[in-house]
Amino acid sequence: MQPPPRMYGMAPNGANPGIGPIPSAMGQSPISGAQGSSPSKIDPNQIPRPMPTSSEIVFETRQGNQANLPPPASSEYIVKDNGNCSPRLMRCTINQIPCTGDIISTSSMPLALMVQPLALPHPSEEPIQVVDFGESGPIRCSRCKGYINPFMKFVDQGKRFICNLCGFTDETPRDYYCNLGPDGRRRDADERPELCRGTVEFVATKEYMVRDPMPPVFFFLIDVSMNATQSGATAAACSAIGQAIADLPEGPRTMVGLATFDSTIHFYSLRRASQQPLMLIVPDVQDVYTPLHSDVIVQLTECRQHLGQLLESIPSMFENNRISESAFGAATKAAFLAMKPTGGKLLVFQSVLPSVGIGSLSAREAEGRANVSSADKEAHKLLQPMDKSFKTMAMEFAEYQTYVDIASISVPGTTGGQVYYYYPFSAVSDSTKLYNDLRWNVTRPQGLRLSCGLQVQEYYGNFCKRIPTDIDLPGIDCDKTIMVTFKHDDKFQENTECAFQCALLYTTVYGERRIRVTTLSLPCTSMLSNLFRSADLDTQFTCLLKQAANGIPVSSLAQVREQMTNFCISILHSYRKFCATVSSSGQLILPEALKLLPLYTLALVKSIGVRSDGRLDDRSYWVSRVSSLSVPLAALLFILDYDGSAIPPPIPLSSEHIADDGIYLLENGEDALIYVGNSVKTEILQQIFGAPSVDGISTQFVLQQYDNDLSKRLNDAVNEIRRQRCSYLRLRICRKADPSGMLFFSYMVEDKNPSGLSYVEFLVHVHRQIQTKMA
Repeated sequence: MQPPPRMYGMAPNGANPGIGPIPSAMGQSPISGAQGSSPSKIDPNQIPRPMPTSSEIVFETRQGNQANLPPPASSEYIVKDNGNCSPRLMRCTINQIPCTGDIISTSSMPLALMVQPLALPHPSEEPIQVVDFGESGPIRCSRCKGYINPFMKFVDQGKRFICNLCGFTDETPRDYYCNLGPDGRRRDADERPELCRGTVEFVATKEYMVRDPMPPVFFFLIDVSMNATQSGATAAACSAIGQAIADLPEGPRTMVGLATFDSTIHFYSLRRASQQPLMLIVPDVQDVYTPLHSDVIVQLTECRQHLGQLLESIPSMFENNRISESAFGAATKAAFLAMKPTGGKLLVFQSVLPSVGIGSLSAREAEGRANVSSADKEAHKLLQPMDKSFKTMAMEFAEYQTYVDIASISVPGTTGGQVYYYYPFSAVSDSTKLYNDLRWNVTRPQGLRLSCGLQVQEYYGNFCKRIPTDIDLPGIDCDKTIMVTFKHDDKFQENTECAFQCALLYTTVYGERRIRVTTLSLPCTSMLSNLFRSADLDTQFTCLLKQAANGIPVSSLAQVREQMTNFCISILHSYRKFCATVSSSGQLILPEALKLLPLYTLALVKSIGVRSDGRLDDRSYWVSRVSSLSVPLAALLFILDYDGSAIPPPIPLSSEHIADDGIYLLENGEDALIYVGNSVKTEILQQIFGAPSVDGISTQFVLQQYDNDLSKRLNDAVNEIRRQRCSYLRLRICRKADPSGMLFFSYMVEDKNPSGLSYVEFLVHVHRQIQTKMA
């Protein structure tokens, strides 16, 4: 799934002025004229829209011993860790914790935490400190096993400490003792990262290791069936791997392996020092086996030259292949067997549906369209696995610390991997994106406790869960997010704090075993108005998004859309009923922190994963991507201030803002759609695209930089968005009265279309539903 998009226009004559802020009073935003009126009575220029963020700010996580509200997830900020962790690592849907379960139920808001433990910091932020307690290991609570953190209170002149997570009192180890100052803090607190920082890394001792740290192992599995070779996918994969090998971690520990597959599996022995790699064929795709591990997975330093030559020769070796069948399931199982002794990362390049051997499948999309009237009701069944083989394999992979990055199969969801989706694949325009995706995949950083009174309700994300309290992550990287929802099992006292702690035990690619401990402490409140005042819109929308993705495989799309709309209505009704100041019943009253919730919700119900007219593969990928999506990528943001860079001002997603002589860039985190109007001047087309007319621009578009200002600005804009998104955007040209143009306008979420109401109509609908509830 792509996050809801944002759009930038290069429209003529300075069109599309920015939208002014919505006037608000007492922390709420009233919109007049909704009661009993037609949508036209609402002024579109007075409805809430995202506003440009201010320039880069420094965010201190705590001040005056109190937690600060985090900045918007998609804004530019530099974190100063003063005891609470960075909001990049952990964000809560509400930044004040309700004292009782009744309060959170009344608000209708979710209580959830987004945990992205390896999120990349801002380049200007201080690095996370590494603390080594030696053989004794880090200080922990003897009852709940919580790790030492800034909110544990030392008492009795520092001889004991009280756990902020469970309230238990422990003796301070003799070699960790320190006197207390007049303020009750240890005198060395500011010198010890674990006592003054919300995030630290502890060096793990032997008791944390089931086995020695694994070496970084990368196994590449390439589809060489007829479809893959003829479409250019095989050549693109080989080229991407050949280039990415240079970016793998240096050193003697890095190991690699490679295999190809069609209706059989082909391993390659890379250990033959002075000879060409030997192909080892596995014909049995029902009861697979693997050659000797030491032959097919070897140190990169030993085989770099042979591996490069092999990757260059594979496309020509299989260029005349007429085998259309794919033994994908068997090939994945065989690769896992080869990796079983070491674990590691399996990267699979797949082009067609598995058709023979383990996990063979048949196309089912036609089933969903045979009976159009029931298609929406039955569509979710087509997203449930036809064959349980892959789920079984995934559990086995997770047990042996093998994680999978793959396309269109459920294995990554259990192993901590990721799905990449290129449809339709173009060897001309997609090869560069494939390489950049692979390079980021192999180079990005890779590798929950809470206060008494709350308990974990559910986990969401890509992981394997064997016991209720912990989740296993065979692979995790800086882009992966886990969502945790909570429920009360006790009451909190007013003016106390509730703490959340995430401990990630992982091995760096250099073989170092670390425990990254992230702690967030938030104030407790019994006032409903404080919950709405401290609500985090971006995090609540991410929660809504993940719950929608979780429901799609088991519920009809109509039910999912209705649930998401009711979620929005219930929250706004609760605010209107219990918190809003007295006002005219003809006003829709929105809490200031959540005034964009209707727009976010509308964008969700119109997204490709929830619409009824989408392809099943697109919906399946949407669900997969959303499952581990981070808050900044999920957050709806149309308007963003790049503080002096060459990006044009963003504009609302409405066709009213699209002029026929303008050029528009719409991005959603993965794709960048460039819409070119029919009346754009020839000289502008020539400067940007090197073509004299709209029809002269190739459909397989590759962005070039020409020697002029307009071309430079477009390239700068695309490159800056790619940097922010950590994604190499796939560029597509869109034209009016063309399927590509229809795709572009399908993202105009403020317009009325077959997928739903216009933004103004949706606000009217929400308001009328609230009035009905108030009656």
